[in-house]
Amino acid sequence: SSSSLQEPPNNGALGPFDSPQWPHQAPQGMYLPVAVLMGIAVVSALVVNGLVIMVSIRYKKLQSPLNYILVNLAVANLLVTLCGSPVSFSNINGFFMFGKPMRELEAFMVFLTGILGLWSLAILAFGQYIVVCRPLGDFRFQHRHAVSGCASTWSWSLLRTTPPLLGWSSYVPEGLRTSCGPNWYTGGSNNSYILALFVTCFMMPLSLTLFSYTNLLMTLRAAAAQQQGTDMTRQAERGVTRMVIAMVVAFLICWLPYTTFALAVAANKDIAIQPALASLPSYFSKTAKVYNAIIYIFMNKQ
Repeated sequence: SSSSLQEPPNNGALGPFDSPQWPHQAPQGMYLPVAVLMGIAVVSALVVNGLVIMVSIRYKKLQSPLNYILVNLAVANLLVTLCGSPVSFSNINGFFMFGKPMRELEAFMVFLTGILGLWSLAILAFGQYIVVCRPLGDFRFQHRHAVSGCASTWSWSLLRTTPPLLGWSSYVPEGLRTSCGPNWYTGGSNNSYILALFVTCFMMPLSLTLFSYTNLLMTLRAAAAQQQGTDMTRQAERGVTRMVIAMVVAFLICWLPYTTFALAVAANKDIAIQPALASLPSYFSKTAKVYNAIIYIFMNKQ
């Protein structure tokens, strides 16, 4: 039936909008700890990202072009927190208690702001590459370039997350069925959408990030060598190296599990994955709103 093509397998449970999914998806005792962890992540993200935005607005010396992109990242993190907070309440009840009309809105907004944050990381890395490595010679990275970069993250994210609302794939309950996301489960035209997401929202930003930071580190090491490795230059190089490694590792922790899960399910829609395990990649990506801010703000000495 058409409805079966829009929902992942439910193991004989009642509908994800009608009643708790235990014990069909997971034991009842699993839902409360997940709700608590998500609640902690929500509060932490609100505090950290809200603080970043307020400080950036208050102190003009922090309103540099690159910091515009940091603020864009903080806004994305704040929005994904506000839009995804209903998930915590859903976990307490064991089902998506806001009904089908809210399913697509919640999934769309969380996915939109998630990709917005992901591309903000890539644009930030590229901006740092332009400022430090100066590949364009005397070109100066100015406020209008930062605004254009931020605008591009919004337009690109909208372009990639709107299709499920228009019929190319769909948004469905996932994992423990207390949250919603893109339909990885039913094959067909969904697979082409998943492949497009993999290329445009994982491989492209990851490649841009790796390219930018590899060249950034090479430039810093060359500069340190010219200065004969003084203590100050060595310390600066080590600090930037630690920050870059933390950034890349955080990027992979956030998105690699989610990408791997999506591709695995798309390639074999009959694969047996425990619902609790299927939920982990989504929660990895949602916790990024906390540690992204910590890494990019508090380790960034620019």
